[in-house]
Amino acid sequence: MSITETLKKNKLLKIILLLVAIYIGIKIINIFLGVNILSSLRTSPRLTGSTGSSQATNLRPGQGITNPSLGGLSAPSLGRSQDYAPQTEVEERLVVQNSTLSLLIKDVVDARDKVVSFAQQAGGYMVNVQTSNPQDAPTATVVVRIPSDKLEEALQFYRSLSVKVVSENLVGKDVTDEYVDIDTRISQIESTKERLDAILDTATQISEITNLTTQISNYQNQIDSLKGRQQALEQNAKLAKITIYLSTDEIALPYAPSETFRPGVIFKLAVRSLVGTLRKLATLVIWVGVYSVVWVPALGIYIYIRKRKKMIKQPEKPIPNSSL
Repeated sequence: MSITETLKKNKLLKIILLLVAIYIGIKIINIFLGVNILSSLRTSPRLTGSTGSSQATNLRPGQGITNPSLGGLSAPSLGRSQDYAPQTEVEERLVVQNSTLSLLIKDVVDARDKVVSFAQQAGGYMVNVQTSNPQDAPTATVVVRIPSDKLEEALQFYRSLSVKVVSENLVGKDVTDEYVDIDTRISQIESTKERLDAILDTATQISEITNLTTQISNYQNQIDSLKGRQQALEQNAKLAKITIYLSTDEIALPYAPSETFRPGVIFKLAVRSLVGTLRKLATLVIWVGVYSVVWVPALGIYIYIRKRKKMIKQPEKPIPNSSL
């Protein structure tokens, strides 16, 4: 009897083999492609709707929210049109500077410590440090804050730590307009809050007093939030952010190579790809071996049923007649 006929006549065996094949297939997809199908099904997003923010989202930049209970008093909106002219009358502009360095070095741990030490001595501080494989082929990512007036000095020192500067990027973002705009909005909200305070002084009904107190508290929270944003812009402008990638292997650094064909780099990438493929195959063998407690019994049952069917359907041999 063929395998197909056996599976057709044994529905239970067919279901067991199908479930085992599906489960093993899902595990293989997870190992080689990194896609967890079961997790994706459990965490599928739901379509939700919200009507509570429809009023806020339909407002145009510069449009205020009118409260009928306050006699038509309008609160200034915090939105801003994208089409605006930059502030030209400001003498000292606020510029947030971010720099990125990719350095090829001899000793990752030593260079990492020197980067942090220099930042602290210059009046800055360490934001984040990540080190991978410190005993094998180490790589590190160091993020520090440096006073803006010492940025160039810091970059020169960090370059001196390297065997080769693989890549360097310096970006400046002018936040002066945002700072001035926030200052204007603070003035508008404070003006509205002062008018509410004046109305509160003459209010007599409890409901009106409660409503006015709530509105004043909300405006004060907005003022505090905007002032906090201003302080953050000032601090970011005073302290430049430097992200430094350190490695003894140029391939591990995030950069775009200037030379497209480099045999040495291609050889290293090919070796790493081969090692990665062998690891995946070894992982697959281990998974198949562990799950042998599932598929080996199923295979044994299948073989047993197949042999049993053959024995049952095998015709009996006729007994020959003996002639006297």
